[in-house]
Amino acid sequence: MTSEELARATVLRLRAAGHQAYLVGGCVRDLVLGCQPSDFDVATDARPDRVTELFERSEQVGAHFGVVLVRENSSQVEVATFRSDSSYSDGRRPDQVHFETDPRQDVLRRDFTINALLLDPETNQVLDFVGGQDDLRRRVIRAIGDPGRRFQEDHLRLIRAVRFAARLSFEVDPATMAALKRMHGLIANVAAERVRDELARILTEGGARQGFELLDQTGLLGDILPEVAAMKGVAQPPEFHPEGDVWTHTLLLLEKLRNPTVTLAMGALLHDVGKPPTFRVADRIRFDGHVEEGVKLAHGILARLRFSHEQTGQIEALIAHHMRFKDAGRMRESTLKRFLRMENFAEHLELHRLDSLSSSGKLDSYRLVRSRLAECGAEELKPKPLLTGNDLIAAGYAPGPAFGEMLAAAEDAQLEARVRTKEEALALVRAEFGAPV
Repeated sequence: MTSEELARATVLRLRAAGHQAYLVGGCVRDLVLGCQPSDFDVATDARPDRVTELFERSEQVGAHFGVVLVRENSSQVEVATFRSDSSYSDGRRPDQVHFETDPRQDVLRRDFTINALLLDPETNQVLDFVGGQDDLRRRVIRAIGDPGRRFQEDHLRLIRAVRFAARLSFEVDPATMAALKRMHGLIANVAAERVRDELARILTEGGARQGFELLDQTGLLGDILPEVAAMKGVAQPPEFHPEGDVWTHTLLLLEKLRNPTVTLAMGALLHDVGKPPTFRVADRIRFDGHVEEGVKLAHGILARLRFSHEQTGQIEALIAHHMRFKDAGRMRESTLKRFLRMENFAEHLELHRLDSLSSSGKLDSYRLVRSRLAECGAEELKPKPLLTGNDLIAAGYAPGPAFGEMLAAAEDAQLEARVRTKEEALALVRAEFGAPV
């Protein structure tokens, strides 16, 4: 049973038990737009205890807020009791909720009109108490009621407005935009993990360029990512970057993202984050050490936003190696093969392609690397070592710091086909490092 089938079956069962029930929220928005929703939610006048009574495979995941998770095989649906909210003293959760029997009251507490539609799955009739259907037709993101109040209730709605506008290619309603610009500083009160998740969705759901332009226009960018905001107005040498400053270059990369991973998208966003602090004018505009500075700045950003250790490592690697492609044609064979076998190399290659298309437009290095990658199989890129540390010990060498250099030299020669056997590798070590003492 799919999530949609489970959601519709859940509505029918609640109704058969004498309750009101509808599909609600983002799934209705997506269905009206002709898109397939990723998940489904149900709103009902049934209280949480009643929902768990009716559905054997269910559990209360937010009893205070009236939320029950109903499961069937691998599918699940959130079922929430109609409610109205009181004040939000922490800028995230209501201090008190009141369960309601009128779906209109439930709708009025929600964030944006396009997310406040109810759908009767039996008749396909949409219940719209806030003009959400008109806003979908007008392609507008509009807060329900007073925008300032909505953003004061839950500060994360500030960035969610941007995400929905970017994902759907909608405009933000003028009154909602005015409130965004006035209240953007409240985002500083939101947990880093929640901000991170919204940023990741802006970058990966489509419309990343529009999303970051809106973050800039509202003031949110300076609050969340001042290091990225610093890219604006930082000139680049026109012979290499005819597109303009670092900010424009970065926006062009974001515009070209197509269903990226979070790590690739963050790599695209931050690959030149080290340029603003390293900008100088000599014989031309230069950014000496911008890669190293970029890795350092990215580490602080990713730690601040609570990215995982694994994600942080890959994003930093993307930044650290993004300038190496220009040297691919001059690399030693062993150096090139080590480059090509880096973990998640496909992301490095795609970042380079986007970087090139967003500047000079030349793809010579990209084509060269892709061609060599196609020529080299996994065994050629990372063959079984001819020499190990145990082999060196057996040959009479004492373990120590030089072991790493010896093994690396042997592997270089192996990758370059200068040695093909253990004996040849040992002979190379003796020639370069001397016989064992």
